[in-house]
Amino acid sequence: MAGLMRAGLTGLLLAAAAPAAADPFVDAAGIVPGLAVEMRYAGSDNFVGRPIAGYEAPRCLLTPQAARALARVQADLAPEGLGLKVFDCYRPVRAVADFAAWARDPADTRMKPAYFPRTDKADLFRLGYIAERSSHSRGSTVDLTLVRRADGTELDMGTPFDLFDEASATDSNLVGPAARANRLRLRAVMIRAGFVPYPQEWWHFTLNDEPFPTRAFDRPVR
Repeated sequence: MAGLMRAGLTGLLLAAAAPAAADPFVDAAGIVPGLAVEMRYAGSDNFVGRPIAGYEAPRCLLTPQAARALARVQADLAPEGLGLKVFDCYRPVRAVADFAAWARDPADTRMKPAYFPRTDKADLFRLGYIAERSSHSRGSTVDLTLVRRADGTELDMGTPFDLFDEASATDSNLVGPAARANRLRLRAVMIRAGFVPYPQEWWHFTLNDEPFPTRAFDRPVR
């Protein structure tokens, strides 16, 4: 019995001494100098019109690999006086479920004029604007735009972030030449840093060599 007690005590001591699992994410604002952060889902300025489940703080959490890649983008843009503003980064699984539940509620259309004026809410799943799973939950996907570093002004992209409309496709001919050029500038600099664009949304990019390609996380953003 004494031996069992000593073995049990040793096990407890070893467990207590074992290091906690490393946090898979970093705060991108601490890695990317001058990064502008406007986390839309932590507030009410988004297509749902309220804070989204799992967003408890307006922080851009990313895998270290994705954050370092964004730092390369920021450095690439600096000679032009440009920088990045992020709208969404890591997204908990519970937030994805919150979006899906909202999309299935046909009665909630109060944000339609601002975010999907020409799109039927019933088509959001079919058109790929809302999904049951999101690459954001893997921690290496980011939604972002270009800004002027001097004053934080966003460059004209032709549509606002999260507009559920065909005009939001990167190559859409529904926007003017200046906006199209800015979209292509963003796409080019992100691709150079190792990100893959999502053609349907000019703001959406995923790190090609993401460290968790099959794992979705559900820890809150806090």
